[in-house]
Amino acid sequence: MPQEIVISAGEAPKRLENFLKKRFNIGYVRKLFRKNGVRLNGKRAAPEDIARPGDRIQLYVPYEKSKPTARPFGELDIVFEDGDLLVLNKPAGLAVHEGKGILKRDTVLGRLETAYRPQNITPHLVHRTDKDTSGLLVAAKNDATAERLERLFETGDVEKEYLALVAGRLPAKRDTIDSPLPGREGGQVTAVTHYKVEREFPGAALARVRIDTGRMHQIRLHFAAIHHPVVMDDEHGDFAFNKEFRKKFGLKRQFLHAAMIAFEHRGKMRKWTAELPEDLRRTLERLEKS
Repeated sequence: MPQEIVISAGEAPKRLENFLKKRFNIGYVRKLFRKNGVRLNGKRAAPEDIARPGDRIQLYVPYEKSKPTARPFGELDIVFEDGDLLVLNKPAGLAVHEGKGILKRDTVLGRLETAYRPQNITPHLVHRTDKDTSGLLVAAKNDATAERLERLFETGDVEKEYLALVAGRLPAKRDTIDSPLPGREGGQVTAVTHYKVEREFPGAALARVRIDTGRMHQIRLHFAAIHHPVVMDDEHGDFAFNKEFRKKFGLKRQFLHAAMIAFEHRGKMRKWTAELPEDLRRTLERLEKS
């Protein structure tokens, strides 16, 4: 027997795909359409079909629920807010948007939409950070601000600074990594990363990092390319090094933190900062004692 959902009278008409994404993870929704496992009022349905109040949706692919997990995040830490934008201090482990196995309600975007829906505000994330990267994240509260901020990010008029702990001793106290990376369309794109060594420890170095471009995983890929990967990076890092580091110092996620962001807002340059979270501070303290 298929699972059936009847759309309530309080729902606004929307694309069927979007309706389902609010209730199931994106991987399951894609699987439904790929296997032709969705019917709308008894007829085979496509992602772009409009679902309206009173419609009946039948799902012919079983939904396997993952084991329930506790939500470790409470209220979002809002560093700054006015009528146009929000600056957040995102904890590590919280995804910014939905993805495989991640429901929208359990993301930064989902939580923002829920919080601001009573005010008829739909926040827009104007850039992204990795799930396991902590620190500053900017969201616009209206379309005009979103468009303006997206242009600033595209033209490089946003200053972003990160703190990264990398494996080994870097070859220079201050340097630039100018090496192309894979773009979203598959080709190579320009990517420029500047770093300055802040502190050195046995087997690791803390670097303050600025990026001229915002490519996916740019900092992680660039440091991995010069054979000094970000500590505890489980995708681009050194598996053996990470295993030993975790055993010795207890860190469970990549040491990468978005510490500063600055751009022009309402006619003047604004700058926001976020201190290292407890797990990263504790790691540095243990390194100093090693």
